[in-house]
Amino acid sequence: MSAAKSSPAVSPIWLVLVGILSVQLGAGVAKSLFDEVSPTAIVWLRLVASSVILWLLARPTLRGRSRQDWLVVLGFGLSLGLMNWAIYQSFSRIPLGIAVTIEFVGPLTLAVIGSRRPRDLVWVLLAAAGVALLGFERADLSIAGVLFALLAGAAWAAYILLSASTGRRWPGFDGLTLASVVATALLLPFALGAGGTALADPRILLIGAAVGLLSSVIPYTCELVALRSLRPAVFGILMSLEPAAAALAGLVVLHELLTPAQLVAMACVVAASIGATRSGATIAEPVPD
Repeated sequence: MSAAKSSPAVSPIWLVLVGILSVQLGAGVAKSLFDEVSPTAIVWLRLVASSVILWLLARPTLRGRSRQDWLVVLGFGLSLGLMNWAIYQSFSRIPLGIAVTIEFVGPLTLAVIGSRRPRDLVWVLLAAAGVALLGFERADLSIAGVLFALLAGAAWAAYILLSASTGRRWPGFDGLTLASVVATALLLPFALGAGGTALADPRILLIGAAVGLLSSVIPYTCELVALRSLRPAVFGILMSLEPAAAALAGLVVLHELLTPAQLVAMACVVAASIGATRSGATIAEPVPD
C-alpha cells in the first residue's frame, strides 16, 4: 500500500475562490474612487503597486534573453495593460457585474475556438443569448461601456495566449513582473494627463496600492499556488464564477443592484463558460483509470 499523500494546508479550490473575490473586491474599491480620480489613473496606480511588489518578490533575471523572449513579454505587457485599462473604462460606465459578464465573452470564445466539435457551438449561442438579454434592459448600459468590455475581453483572450508563451520562456513570476512593468510604462503618459494633482494625494496613492494588492498580487499568488495541485480544467470552471463574484462585489461595495433579466443573462454566460471548459477538458485530458 502506498503512503498517503499529505494534503495541502489550504484547499487549492479555496485559494482560487479567494483570488476571484479579491480581484472583484479590488475592482469595487477602484470604482468607488472614480468620482475623485479617473479610471486611467486608478488602473495605472494598480499596475504600479503590483509591479513594485512583484519585482521585490521575483527579482527577475534580465541577462541572456533572446529577442523573441523580449517580444513575447512586450506583447504580454501590452495585452495586460489594455485589458485592465479597457475593463476599468467599462465599469466606470456600466455596472461592474455586467462589465465582467460581457468581458468574459473573450476567453469563452477562445475556449470554444479550441474545440473542433460542432456541438460546442451551443456554448457560443448560450453566451450570445445572455449578452443579447442584457440589451433588452438599456437603463444601466451605454454603448461605450459595452464596447470597452468587449475590448477588454479580446485583450483577455490575447493575455491567455501570451501568458502560456511567456510561461514557457520566463521562469516563475519573471515574465508577469516584466509584463506589469511594460503595462505601467505604456499607461504612464495617459495616467499623468488624466490623473492630475490627484496622483499627489497620499490617500489616493494608498488606496491605489491597496487596489494593486487586491486585484493583482493576492490573486496571482493564490493562482500560482493552487495550480500546483489543481487540474487546469477545474481551475477554468472556477474562473467561470468571475461574473458572479463581480456582481457580488458591485452589490456589497457599490450597492449596484442587477435586475432579474440581468442576473439570468449573467447565469447564461457563466453556464456557457463552464460548459466550454468542461468540453475542452474532455478533449484534452485522458480519462483516469
